[in-house]
Amino acid sequence: MRLLFALFFATLTASAAEPRLPNVVLILADDLGYADLGCFGADKIKTPNIDRMAAEGMKFTSFYVAQAVCSASRAALMTGCYANRVGMQGALNHTSKEGIHPDELLLPEMCQTVGYTTGAYGKWHLGTYPLFNPLRHGFDEFLGIPYSNDNTKFHPSLAKEMPPLPFYDGLKVTETDPDQSQFTRRFTERATSFIERHKGRPFFLYLPHVMPHVPIFASDAFRGKSAAGLYGDVVEELDWSVGQILDAIKRCGIERDTLVVFFSDNGPFLSYGNHAGSAKPLREGKLTTFEGGVRVPFIARWPGRVPAGQVCDEPVMEIDLLPTVAGLTGAKPPERKIDGRNMIDLLEGRPNAKSPHEALMFYGGSELQAIRSGEWKLHFPHPYITVDGEPGRDGKPAKFGLMKPKAITQSGVEGIASRHGYRVEKTGLALYHLKDDPGETRDVAKEQPEIVARLQKLAEPMRQELGDALMKVKGTENRPLGMSP
Repeated sequence: MRLLFALFFATLTASAAEPRLPNVVLILADDLGYADLGCFGADKIKTPNIDRMAAEGMKFTSFYVAQAVCSASRAALMTGCYANRVGMQGALNHTSKEGIHPDELLLPEMCQTVGYTTGAYGKWHLGTYPLFNPLRHGFDEFLGIPYSNDNTKFHPSLAKEMPPLPFYDGLKVTETDPDQSQFTRRFTERATSFIERHKGRPFFLYLPHVMPHVPIFASDAFRGKSAAGLYGDVVEELDWSVGQILDAIKRCGIERDTLVVFFSDNGPFLSYGNHAGSAKPLREGKLTTFEGGVRVPFIARWPGRVPAGQVCDEPVMEIDLLPTVAGLTGAKPPERKIDGRNMIDLLEGRPNAKSPHEALMFYGGSELQAIRSGEWKLHFPHPYITVDGEPGRDGKPAKFGLMKPKAITQSGVEGIASRHGYRVEKTGLALYHLKDDPGETRDVAKEQPEIVARLQKLAEPMRQELGDALMKVKGTENRPLGMSP
């Protein structure tokens, strides 16, 4: 009997000693600027909770999204692929019949294979039809909206043709045109409830906030409180949300078991002026492949695993999060080809850790527009949008009242420019040394022909794989989007 008891006790002890799989929390802001957080240089916007994340974790200053637009960015995050590999470009809307393909293994589905509970609260933007609902792509719970919050009666130029905004709880639409000032609070409360309900087992929590994408709203508790107008109020409420998540994790006693990541899906929507953020000192913003569009603030916190107070300037991308989570959880990554690489060496601050990529590619729609390798970034000749004159104010874009908006189904640069107060410009072949010139102001292509040639050569295999409309190259490895019946 004593022997049986000893064996039983030894088994329990060994089991208790096994480390639990880490919880993963991804908090995503929408259209947040590179310089909109205190720890990234903001002076009028107060973000003490996010700043605390940076002080207790690691700040990445060269973190990129795959495309500087909502749906494509989210597709890259969820699949570990350049968005073009999985067929996603631009931003889906209420007329879109396509969405993420059911055969793609998304980040939450991968986590489910090793026993994770999963929840998503906020903006999905990977398809509107039931086939594309988050509950059919790896999430156990979902509360939120299917596409952007301006795809509504609040659209600045197409409001009359927009349908009511559907609000989902799971598979069902439970409201239409909900009070957007309550979005940040509602998603945060459901997320903290999720943490408390599932603290005893590994979980994957995805919190893709709607704000500060225009139209912007803050709740009564934050409206008029910041020194940066309504936009500052909105960002400070997002900071409150981050604080609530961190407090819930601490309250549940799982801080050392939980990786928390915060970043933005792309840069700021600059045409909207005082209702948009700042990308300074970077060039341009959302919907461009200049640094202000694709380089975003990124912070990771995991006490005991991610060293506190460190800054990493190695170039990495959102596509790296899926293989990193696979490595941390022991989950098998997708069998289909992905583009991301495990970045755990950087997260753990290991000596001499470097970017896992020789080069990162930047697509605008179906155009391969730029490549970064090390400290160098090369732009291929391409069109881009820039604010047409003075930025707008109070929710209206530049040139409001003078625009001739094209239909929402026209998603190229001309269509986007027409609806949001931009004009189309063109850049030639241009090389920038980002360490000395993060604002991409000094083209040194003529002085560095060998660097130009090297980056051109590095880009060519991806051009052949995923295509390039600029060069009229059709890709050999593009996978299709899903289509609704």
